[in-house]
Amino acid sequence: MANHFTKASFMLAVTPAEAEVLRLIAEAVDILGEAGIEPAGRAARFAALGPAFAATFPPSADNPFDGFLGLFPDPDYPRLGFTLQVDAPGAGDTIRVWIHGDQVDIETAAALIQATAKSALPFGFEYALDCDRMRPGEFGGGFVVIREDDIEYGGSARGLEAALARRPDEAENGLVIAMRDPEEGLLFWNSADGFGALETATVYSETEASNLDLPIADDQPEWLALPAPLA
Repeated sequence: MANHFTKASFMLAVTPAEAEVLRLIAEAVDILGEAGIEPAGRAARFAALGPAFAATFPPSADNPFDGFLGLFPDPDYPRLGFTLQVDAPGAGDTIRVWIHGDQVDIETAAALIQATAKSALPFGFEYALDCDRMRPGEFGGGFVVIREDDIEYGGSARGLEAALARRPDEAENGLVIAMRDPEEGLLFWNSADGFGALETATVYSETEASNLDLPIADDQPEWLALPAPLA
């Protein structure tokens, strides 16, 4: 038998108003855990959390906590899965929030940050997958990138697989198809929409590129290797 852990520890800076909402999170979870509370009593407890909490987690006609329950993968069993510590108010413009634990619910942490810490976005954190036994394949990690309209997850296992599959002389960051337009300059191929801006370009591996015919255009398209991303 072995114990598995999802460990993370990171800090973010939020506005004082956002910090006030974050201070209420544990109380809201406790309210949801109370057995036998009547609907009227639950509505009163929700109202007591204040207008800022209600604006962050809009209530529904059926349940005032519906907006808050949307944070959790299992709304029938809402739990944070991590420790949330908010610094005391200070004289500065931001307040530090520390999220940590050895069994962190990564999805809930990401959803909570997206909902309550908009001033800190985009924001990202890393986590480690650990085991108390030296079992092969039980260790790893990953990262989460949180934007206002998107949450992206990535793992070390996928990066390792990509590195193993790449040939030593293969372009590490992929290839794009480019052509030069007399009026617009360099344009880049998007497999769905045709030539356009670099930020919309389709990125190919060298293996994919070797099996792809270049599109027909007024100027002869060519392959360009992408540079390494910003560190």
